Amino acid sequence: MHLFISAGEPSGDLHGANLIREIKAIDPNVRLTGFGGDRMAAASCQLIYPLCKHSVMGISQVLKQIFTFIRLLNDAEEFFKKERPDAIVVIDFPGFHWKLAKRAKALGIPVIYFVPPQIWAWAQWRVKKMRRLITHVLSALPFEHDWLSRRGVPSTYVGHPYFDELAAQKLDAEFLDAQRSRPGRIVGILPGSRNQEVTMNVREMLRAAKLVHRTVPSTRFLIAAFNEHQAEICRAAVVRANVPAEVHVGHTPEIIELAECCVAVSGSVSLEMMYRRTPAIVVYRMKRMTLKIARKLVKLRFITLVNLLADELLYPEFPTDRDPSVQVAAEVLELLTDADKARTIREKLAALCDRVAKPGACAAAAKFITSFAANRR
Repeated sequence: MHLFISAGEPSGDLHGANLIREIKAIDPNVRLTGFGGDRMAAASCQLIYPLCKHSVMGISQVLKQIFTFIRLLNDAEEFFKKERPDAIVVIDFPGFHWKLAKRAKALGIPVIYFVPPQIWAWAQWRVKKMRRLITHVLSALPFEHDWLSRRGVPSTYVGHPYFDELAAQKLDAEFLDAQRSRPGRIVGILPGSRNQEVTMNVREMLRAAKLVHRTVPSTRFLIAAFNEHQAEICRAAVVRANVPAEVHVGHTPEIIELAECCVAVSGSVSLEMMYRRTPAIVVYRMKRMTLKIARKLVKLRFITLVNLLADELLYPEFPTDRDPSVQVAAEVLELLTDADKARTIREKLAALCDRVAKPGACAAAAKFITSFAANRR
């Protein structure tokens, strides 16, 4: 059996690696090739190209790398012609993966979407593209499966793979003990995993932190950086902001666990904060035109997955093209000074987590994919 798996950003690389391990547990002799990152390579996927190094946001960033993406699509098509994978599995990263799926379909190779794009949230007309190009969707969210099924897209609900990763996480006890031994109330700052997210959001997050510190001087801030490059961006911002903040690489779970609350960029990290019952404020700074387009396209009450799952505003949201630091600081201060509110939020997060945060998505996806590919062969 030969499977081609493609991921184009850090979260997809993580889910791809966990999926690969589950596939190997079912069929140790499976051949795995694809696009991805270091985690997928470590899990024994033969990478044709490290696509995760080209994780981008927005039209301008895509245009800068358009020729690289075209070349990769051409390379993939030639590879599909020569090697004929039994199935292609794509993970999120829709802009590139729609085009990859189109090439595969033209060659008669089925495409399975694991962690599909959230077309139920915005640009819903893309469901026509999903029906046309994708053989089967492995849905991450229960309402996502229902939405796709009602619109004629073959879907199987497997759960969100992020909970597989969270269930397997082992926190760094030494880091936790070192932080807990120091005085001060901890607030986490999570500026995202993409360079552009960090650049767009960290300055305003630190402005909010400074306002919080003026009112509650015992507060200190821990910033979670995805890699050393992003850590340098954050450290420079800390110096400019003159706020008591530390930057740590590779300690996002520990920072969420330690924090009384977090200020985070919108994304799947909200599921991790829910998993650890940590109250949070979600921000997402955008350019003005991007925000205008988003407001026309998005048809949902909330942008945060936790709020969508709860159908309630558990995490205050600030999708904006302006500096939201004053509003964000006010929300943080309320959580720090109103113990009853903070406790109520934690209780609601715990109840939601008990209902939806179940591991096993990657195992269920691996079972479906290997069975599908075997039957096709």
